[in-house]
Amino acid sequence: MRRTLSALVTGLVIATGGVACSTSSGSSAPASSAASHETNPPGDIPDSQVFVSWSPPGGGYTVKVPEGWARQQHGHATVFTDKFNSVQVEKSSAATPPTVNSVRSVDLPALQRASSHFTLGKVGTVQRSGGKAVLITYRTDSAADPVTGKHVRQQVERYVFWKNGSRVVLTLSGAVGADNVDPWHTVTDSFRWS
Repeated sequence: MRRTLSALVTGLVIATGGVACSTSSGSSAPASSAASHETNPPGDIPDSQVFVSWSPPGGGYTVKVPEGWARQQHGHATVFTDKFNSVQVEKSSAATPPTVNSVRSVDLPALQRASSHFTLGKVGTVQRSGGKAVLITYRTDSAADPVTGKHVRQQVERYVFWKNGSRVVLTLSGAVGADNVDPWHTVTDSFRWS
């Protein structure tokens, strides 16, 4: 009986990411109690996620987005969403390429005004397969859930690409703590001018 209980506790610890409760006598807490303490954040994009190429009407660029995510148009921006995650793409005209200084002086104040509980991460340049981009990372609160009214703290990566007078802003967001490093890299490294 003790070996069976020990194997069950070990399996529970592995299944819940190492979170299990025990008493001083060595017996385990009920599975529902351990599961309620799970620390894996909501919004992790699964490793099995498939990505498909997408281009706006009229072309100009392509980018891979997660297959099956809902797509909506918000003005000039196209937004793909699933649970706590989103990929937003917006193209506009710009006479000059973005710089760290121009993004800090123009884009950053606009983001701060439009965001709830804005916390800046960093501003810098990154190289992707589609070219150089200025990257802003920050945290903000999501819009209120229409059912619960609750907000989710979001980690945001905002890439500003530029070529021949065209500017594309690619914004990725997900719940803070979600492990979306690889999916976000897949999306941003897939960006190509056409």
